[in-house]
Amino acid sequence: MTILILFHQSHYRNFKAFYTDQVLVHLRAEFPGLVSYTRFVEFIPSTLIPLCVYLHHCLGPGTGISFIDSTPLAVCHNRRIAHHKVFAGIAARGKTSVGWFFGFKLYQTPRRG
Repeated sequence: MTILILFHQSHYRNFKAFYTDQVLVHLRAEFPGLVSYTRFVEFIPSTLIPLCVYLHHCLGPGTGISFIDSTPLAVCHNRRIAHHKVFAGIAARGKTSVGWFFGFKLYQTPRRG
C-alpha cells in the first residue's frame, strides 16, 4: 500500500517506470523483501480492501456538507463518436472546463470533516 501511495504522490505517470527507477533503486533499504515488477503488479488487487479501510479510518465524522465533483470518463476520441458501438445509447457528449468529450461523468461526493 505504501508503494502505491508513494506512486500517486510522485511526478511519475507510469507505474512501471516508478517501480523500476525509484523503488527498486532507492527504496530497497526501506522495503527489504521487494519482488519483481511483474510479481508486484499481481499483489496490487489485494491492497484494495486494506486501503479502503485505512481511508475510511482517516475520514473522520461528516458535517453534513458535501462538495460534488465530476470526472469525465471518455470512452473514445471525439472523431470516432459516430463509429463507437460499445456504449451505444448509454454514453453521451459532455463538456468540462477543458473541452468536450464522449463518455460518462463520474460524480464524486468527498466527505469533508
